Amino acid sequence: MIRFSVVIPTLNEANNIDSLLACLFAVDLPPGSFEVIFVDDGSLDGTPEKIRAWEGRANVRLIERKSRPDLQASILAGVAVARSDVVVAMAANLSYPSEQLPAIVAPVLDGSYDVAIGSRYASGGSTEGGPLHRRWLSRIGNWLARLIFDVDDVTSEFFAFRRELASTIAGQGQENKILLELLMAGLGKLKVVEVPIHFRGRKRGISELPFSHPWSYLQRLMTLAGGSVTTGTANRFAATTLLCVIIDAGLFQLLMSSGTGLALAHMMSFLAAAMVNYTLDSKWSFWLRHPRPLRWHQTGRFLMVGGMALLIRGGVLALLIHGWHVPPILAIFPAIATTAAINYLGAAFYVFPAKQNSCSSDIRWRVASIGIVVLIILLRLIYVGEGQLIPDEAYYWNYAQHMDLSFYDHPPMVAWLIWLGTAIAGNNEFGVRIGAFVSGLVTMGYLYALARNLYDKSTGMRTVLLLAILPFSFATGMLMTADAPVIAAWAATLYYMERALIAGRSSAWLGMGIAFGLGLLSKYTLGLLGIAALLFVILDPTARRWMRRPHPYLAAMLALLLFSPVIIWNMEHQWASLSFQSSRIKGVGDDQFSTHLLFLNLLVLLTPVGLLAAVLALLPHDGHDKSQSARRRRLFVWVFTGTPLAIFFVLSMFDSLRFHWTAPLWLAVLPSIAWMMGATGDLRGITRSLQAAWKPTIAICIFLYALILHYAVLGIPGVPYPTYLNHYFWREATGEVEKIVEEVQHQSGQKPLVVGMSKWPIASSLSFYNRKEPMDIRSRNMFGDSGAMYQFWYPSEPPTTRPIILVSIEKKHLECDRWGNDITRMLDRPGPIESLLILRENKPLRWVYYRVAHGYLGIIHHGC
Repeated sequence: MIRFSVVIPTLNEANNIDSLLACLFAVDLPPGSFEVIFVDDGSLDGTPEKIRAWEGRANVRLIERKSRPDLQASILAGVAVARSDVVVAMAANLSYPSEQLPAIVAPVLDGSYDVAIGSRYASGGSTEGGPLHRRWLSRIGNWLARLIFDVDDVTSEFFAFRRELASTIAGQGQENKILLELLMAGLGKLKVVEVPIHFRGRKRGISELPFSHPWSYLQRLMTLAGGSVTTGTANRFAATTLLCVIIDAGLFQLLMSSGTGLALAHMMSFLAAAMVNYTLDSKWSFWLRHPRPLRWHQTGRFLMVGGMALLIRGGVLALLIHGWHVPPILAIFPAIATTAAINYLGAAFYVFPAKQNSCSSDIRWRVASIGIVVLIILLRLIYVGEGQLIPDEAYYWNYAQHMDLSFYDHPPMVAWLIWLGTAIAGNNEFGVRIGAFVSGLVTMGYLYALARNLYDKSTGMRTVLLLAILPFSFATGMLMTADAPVIAAWAATLYYMERALIAGRSSAWLGMGIAFGLGLLSKYTLGLLGIAALLFVILDPTARRWMRRPHPYLAAMLALLLFSPVIIWNMEHQWASLSFQSSRIKGVGDDQFSTHLLFLNLLVLLTPVGLLAAVLALLPHDGHDKSQSARRRRLFVWVFTGTPLAIFFVLSMFDSLRFHWTAPLWLAVLPSIAWMMGATGDLRGITRSLQAAWKPTIAICIFLYALILHYAVLGIPGVPYPTYLNHYFWREATGEVEKIVEEVQHQSGQKPLVVGMSKWPIASSLSFYNRKEPMDIRSRNMFGDSGAMYQFWYPSEPPTTRPIILVSIEKKHLECDRWGNDITRMLDRPGPIESLLILRENKPLRWVYYRVAHGYLGIIHHGC
């Protein structure tokens, strides 16, 4: 009795037929339990004759196709004549191990699974031999497919399946993608198992894989994912793009040559080209896929995609022209290429997508997550080196210029990352911020793994999407402050805590000790996770057993060892840093009620939709799932979100809080929010409303980020910079201060002392952007005021006859300090307060105020 059929497509495989069949009929299976069906696609090397020679002595049949060679069509032709309900598809090139046939077909024969795949990339599988480029193409193709399918080897040519499944893919797809089509047709319904195999590269014969296969595979993968991606649409879009390039580049060059600013020139040329592009795309490029009049929502989506492309290309132009000094006439072409890629993918997946029923909601969320996360990473990467440093970043850069074991107001991790980044990339914005960029990627990786462990892969991908678009995490992935490494360490600590406390992995305690120690080196706030972990162990009976084992205590000792540089520095400096941080807690009782401000801060950090979703996610949301695993998962989310939040809430009742302090604590609840985004079934009305609200929220957030970055780097024509940006644009302001220094030095014959009249922002920003002769820069602590780390770097300044230049962003700071002390009494013959308007391309940016004195008399306290 035939239990299964082996279908083998062939094309010029004469040299392999005898060896293949000898191996197949030598496997440990009952005689006559399977048949072998060869489907030949017009071989010219005698392959059919070789097969016929076996027909009389074994259960072998031959089918000869006369149509164009097509691997998928060949397999389906063999399936159509199979005499069993289980089919095994197998390549004829001897690359797949015939001895593994019983292991691959068994899970389908016994009904445990619908599909069993001989996998090269599953745990235990391997590849050997074959051209290197083919092996890399295979790995890349499978990696891309794994973003959609939960299968490691979707391009395998050795797999078993139930025959009835072939009807779901008949007439779909093309050429070499039958397993891809099979999995897509039954996505979410099929039970699939991967059996690890050892793959050997072809020894005899020539591969018939066409050069167009990679593009064909990628095109089909994107089509299955819901995109209107075909060769026809791509060719028509390319033709329209060529016309738009001529319009765009020509108008851009014309405007630039007439003296128009970069921002206005590239926006005007883009808008002219975009109108032509949209008209042609809607009427021609995508018309065959969408032969109907345009709807308002499509126009809105086009405007959204076009706006994003415009704002990102502004960053590309700034990077090429200002950063790499490429002439504008050449820089416009890579910028246009970036625009074209965003427009095409945006049109294919967002403006003119394939029919909504072509893929499930889960797949659409996965595709959206991939596209948006890639877009956010691209946005960060383009602008990370073009936006000027905010004063906080410049201050931490000064940390790196005075490297130490720790610092007064923060642990040393931020300084170490800046030191490493600037050592590699130089003392520029990119070098300062590359650590934040990498920290953002680390956060994404760990939080994806956490969400996948708590829920599933799709939830993990949506979690990374949330991490990319929510304000609290977008900013920390770009700005090099202490929050960037602490959020990465927080995510890593949560991951290892889940592995240790819920999954029961003893090895996770090592990772937790390292992550916790590195987090404490980033910011003391991470210590709140230690309190949460202790509370979880107390509340959870299963985790409570760790109290009797050495692993948690060894992890704590490892974290303390990593934290030892901070302890040593504090010992050497009279515990200055720990005293400073504890003084913030001692501030409780100052009657500075700020709970209402905490709520407003959360609205900004999470967006209103995100905050409402976080509240809802902290409520029971597993429906009727009353299992122990669901209960422990809920407890994990509640404890590791609620404990830090409760502490901040209590503090806000007695003291003021910085708006970004609560940012890391939301990492623990993001997986639950992401699960709710994709939940189906009987949902509460508010949950369905939130699911609908996420789409506009995501779109608005992305657009606002791009708009803000473009505004900060290139500006928006006709939109002036507001006065609250007086802490920004220190690159241009420092250039003007350098001119004042040169003039004073020329007049006096002495190098002046430049004093930034703020705690540290002005002095730090001037130090970073000082590109000419190094200035001698101090902070306001030389007048007896607080200067944070400047108190350690420059603890005192003796009286001097050197000229003093005071620089401030407010006039009043050039007369009195914050306590009302008259600083002019400490100056020798101070001059009048002067104002200086800072310009860029003849456009006003901000005001800077300064005054010059003939010398410094020392600290004298007198009221104003």
